[in-house]
Amino acid sequence: MKKLRIAIAGLTACSGCQLSLLNCEDELPVLLEMFDFQFFPMATSPALLADEYDAALVEGCISMPHEKELLQELRRRSRYLIALGTCAACGGVAALRNGDGRELLRQQVYGHSPVADETFDPIPLQSLVKVDAVVTGCPPEKEELLRMLAGLLRGALPVGIDYPVCTECRMRENLCLLTERDALCLGPLTLGGCGARCPSLSVPCEGCRGPVPEANLVEALEVYAQKGFDRTAVIGRLRRFCPEWKL
Repeated sequence: MKKLRIAIAGLTACSGCQLSLLNCEDELPVLLEMFDFQFFPMATSPALLADEYDAALVEGCISMPHEKELLQELRRRSRYLIALGTCAACGGVAALRNGDGRELLRQQVYGHSPVADETFDPIPLQSLVKVDAVVTGCPPEKEELLRMLAGLLRGALPVGIDYPVCTECRMRENLCLLTERDALCLGPLTLGGCGARCPSLSVPCEGCRGPVPEANLVEALEVYAQKGFDRTAVIGRLRRFCPEWKL
């Protein structure tokens, strides 16, 4: 079977999504038999763009001109472009300070470096190019990445998740941290797929996988208010990983 040609790139992000793939140590020998990772700067050198790819997996949001150019090149050369992780899908932590005055932020971070003149407010991939699929998470679960790669071998894109973390919490028969423990848990509004990893350890969901489709935010805010949580605090938590939450 002909190997699929894959590009993996990281933009403005922590590289954790790419590292999650590299952490699939037991599966990597099999993956290397099925995929040709032709552009993967974090893991291979030299990192030179080829003519075309079956799929490009892109981590991170866009905040620099050279990232914009790379993303557009990968889009042009790839059959599929997949947003890898919450930053690529929603903007993520890098976009937290969007709207707070870019000039001041530039001075605080870069001082008088010429790099400061090149940065702009971080934006998710879909703001610039067509995104064929999303594997969300901060970082995505190892199993999600492997399923996504297995699907590409069949010519299939990953199917988006449409249920909240709460669904998985109940499947694991966890106590509800929000209603039974009075904790500020964002599970009702956050995409599932993580297996309720944090709530299963009695850690409230922080919303790192982004918003669940058609989330009933109005009703959820009423529940949080009944539990004594300030609306501003809840919205601040929601926007930690998805600054573009529609409120």
